[in-house]
Amino acid sequence: MTLGQKIRELRERNQMLQRELASKLEVGDGYLSKIERDQKILKREHLKTLSIIFKCPLKELEALWIATKIYDIVKYEETGLEALRVAEEQINYNKTYAKI
Repeated sequence: MTLGQKIRELRERNQMLQRELASKLEVGDGYLSKIERDQKILKREHLKTLSIIFKCPLKELEALWIATKIYDIVKYEETGLEALRVAEEQINYNKTYAKI
C-alpha cells in the first residue's frame, strides 16, 4: 500500500470529503487528489496532522512516506532492487555495529 492509498482509505473510512481533509491539511483539493493518486507526495510535517485526525500510528505513516520517496528514486533504475538490497544490508550492518 502506498501513502496515497492509505490516506484515501483513512479519509473514506472516516466518511470525510477530499475538500474537508485538504482544508485541515491546508492544501488544495486538487493537490490532495494527486497525493491520493500517488502523483504528488505530502510534506512530512503533514503526517502528524494525519495521525491525529485519523488516530493512526505516526510510525506507520512515516514508513509509507519514506517508502514512497525511496520508490520514486529507484523505480526506473535497472538495478533498483539490487540497490535496495544493498541499502538493507548497510542498515543491518550499522545496527549490528552501533550496539558495540
